[in-house]
Amino acid sequence: MAHVIGAERDPVRVRDAGHGKIAPMAHIELSSPATLPATNGYSHVASIPPGCRLVWTSGQVPIDADGAPAAADWEAQTRLAMQNVGRALEAAGATWDDVFKLTIFVVDTSALGTVRAVRDQFVNTTRPPTSSLVQVAGLFRPDMLIEIEAVAAVAASS
Repeated sequence: MAHVIGAERDPVRVRDAGHGKIAPMAHIELSSPATLPATNGYSHVASIPPGCRLVWTSGQVPIDADGAPAAADWEAQTRLAMQNVGRALEAAGATWDDVFKLTIFVVDTSALGTVRAVRDQFVNTTRPPTSSLVQVAGLFRPDMLIEIEAVAAVAASS
């Protein structure tokens, strides 16, 4: 797992790689049955038990809270969009460990390796969420390369 400088001070930058006190996503069953094609960084199926609180984020783009866009490169834009998803999750009382579904919209797939590498700094790569990657003709601004949505299931409090 890659480490980002300053992550200790900003919990939405990079997930804690399962070093927290609670087992990551223990309440979410993720699987990739042998009857489906092999995956590359995602799970085919997520099952959420009764009693979990679901959280949906809207599509998050690489624009910071002050309205400034990220640099026009895939790594910077993916990182800021993922950070914004993390901030949205946090505002709803969820974490990256609660995410069971990602939808990623890109204007082209040429930098898929970069998008995956940055995504893997946020999600649990041993239990990756289900994912969809959709190539779109364009986003709401021509300088935006990526938009990311997440769905999370927060375990019921004990």
